[in-house]
Amino acid sequence: MKEETFNSIISPEGRLAVLSRAEVSKLLDTSQGGLYQMLHNCALAVLNCGRESDDGKELLERFSDFSIQVIQEEQGIKLKIKGAPAAAFVDGVMVKGIREHLFAVLRDIIYVDDEVNNNSKFDLDSSEGITNAVFHILRNAHALKQQAAPKLVVCWGGHSIGREEYTYTKKVGYEIGLRNMDICTGCGPGAMKGPMKGATIGHAKQRINHGRYIGITEPGIIAAESPNPIVNKLVILPDIEKRLEAFVRTGHGIIVFPGGAGTTEEILYILGILLHPDNLETPFPLIFTGPESAADYFTHINEFVGSTLGFEAQQRYKIIINDPDRVAREMKHGIQEVQAFRKSKADAYYYNWGLKIDPEFQQPFIPTHENMASLALHKNQERHLLAANLRRVFSGIVAGNVKDEGIRAIEKHGHFEIKGDAEIMQPVDELLAAFVSQQRMKLPGKAYVPCYKIVT
Repeated sequence: MKEETFNSIISPEGRLAVLSRAEVSKLLDTSQGGLYQMLHNCALAVLNCGRESDDGKELLERFSDFSIQVIQEEQGIKLKIKGAPAAAFVDGVMVKGIREHLFAVLRDIIYVDDEVNNNSKFDLDSSEGITNAVFHILRNAHALKQQAAPKLVVCWGGHSIGREEYTYTKKVGYEIGLRNMDICTGCGPGAMKGPMKGATIGHAKQRINHGRYIGITEPGIIAAESPNPIVNKLVILPDIEKRLEAFVRTGHGIIVFPGGAGTTEEILYILGILLHPDNLETPFPLIFTGPESAADYFTHINEFVGSTLGFEAQQRYKIIINDPDRVAREMKHGIQEVQAFRKSKADAYYYNWGLKIDPEFQQPFIPTHENMASLALHKNQERHLLAANLRRVFSGIVAGNVKDEGIRAIEKHGHFEIKGDAEIMQPVDELLAAFVSQQRMKLPGKAYVPCYKIVT
């Protein structure tokens, strides 16, 4: 059955009403160095909001007639859209939140290309330069709130969780909202939407009408995790590494709900940072939580962390099962400790400049077959560096599962081969097998075809 689509011409509200001729030219450039393909793919993902699909390649093929064009007129710019998913419209008019997200995509693509890439002000080969670039991208998107006490809770978890787990994320979000804390997620469905949905009710009951629901994404993953319409501040970072840094620099604590390979990548990222010797005394509340049915999931995660990174890593988080109220109370208490610590160090509340992030967590990892096979997966290295390499394993699996380029690479060259010492590879293999059996690697009801092969 052919998908219903709509055509539309829309204008921006507020910022980004005008672009230079050079910027418009780059947005229409379909060459490899042009920006059109990135704009096209991100815009289609935004317009696909609410649709159950986590396959970037399938989305592009299903809406192969979709196109987007920037029109420059005397009064400013407009976007001319053809073949857009009908779900983005109500009575023929584009949903306002989706329209805002479209112009957020345009804003961030232009800013990164004009002001960050190839700019001597940002040394993207240095740790300090990358951290500075992330700050400027967030500031340009108005995602940093300077004169406010710490209260931004980052929520991570799977985009394809079951109904019981999704309901639980809403309950936790509700308790967070009641306590006047805000939510930041990867902006997609599932565990990224649930906390925001719950928080809106908590905020409404407390008559809080300025709640912040920040969504942070990147071009490679946005098609699999289309932004949900509750997000009122969408930011597109250039790659997964800068996206993850944006989470930990802006957030004041993290709650992790059940998920799959992508959630494990996030867990390894934050644990690797907290295990860095310079961060051992830095307070950063980290809570793993889910309903009673998720107890086995977190048992697997905890055993995996213990087997690979050790007891000290396990001490950096709390596991709370089926208790949304306690999760919110623990998080609020943890953020109060963060506030006291930042105040003592004269560090900003709105951006965690003091957190040490090793360059191994910042430099973009391209999950080619060669790079995946060359990862250093052994215990003869510092634990935070092992965490960095384990993160890359799961980042590659995410790419092979849902990203357009990753899926095409697997189709062309076969499985990623993941090699390492048996004492590392066995826990990795066991964890991935548990994810497959629990249907956490794809949307429920879809058979999972592995994109990887474990080699010891």
